[in-house]
Amino acid sequence: MLGEGIIKGMTETARNFFGSYIDSDRLVTVQYPEQRLPLKENTRNFPFLVHDGDDPEKGLRCVACKICEKECPPQCIFIVLERDEKGKPQKHPKVFDLDISVCMSCQICVEVCPFDAIKMDTEFELSHDDRFRGLLLDKKQLAKPNHYYHKIHPVEAAEVDERLAAEKAKAEAKAKAAAAPKPAAGPAAATAGKPAAPRQPVPA
Repeated sequence: MLGEGIIKGMTETARNFFGSYIDSDRLVTVQYPEQRLPLKENTRNFPFLVHDGDDPEKGLRCVACKICEKECPPQCIFIVLERDEKGKPQKHPKVFDLDISVCMSCQICVEVCPFDAIKMDTEFELSHDDRFRGLLLDKKQLAKPNHYYHKIHPVEAAEVDERLAAEKAKAEAKAKAAAAPKPAAGPAAATAGKPAAPRQPVPA
């Protein structure tokens, strides 16, 4: 039939139009920014740094190993290792910059991080009038608490916390076992490594 496809298309359009006044699930228009749709668990945009506790500097999980910097395809991560007065390296980043104008949200930095220190954020309202400095995020801007991570990715955050707690308990048990005093060696253990004395001939 000539025009059958057009008729089917118009029928579907009319069904969706009139149905939107009846079924609330079919109302697809959201009055943004007054109304916002809830984001999915696996939503990701740009990375952020996780810190434990209330202090974003001391509680930062990042140890400045620079694996994420090396593995980043667009090279948008820049890290400088913290050093003390004597020049001894500290397991802490002095500088951690992320250029979101270059970041392509590939999540490779999250996958290669061995300390679960960097995760993907869901924030997307990042427009700025400064196209250079305004889109370069530093360590202070990137650091967000662990409860924020639980808020945006609850299932993933719970799994990470459980794994980190198990690793910490295992390390503490290993350190405790290494620090425990060893049992004193008894007489049998003291003579175990000594050669036996030669036997004397018995007189006839």
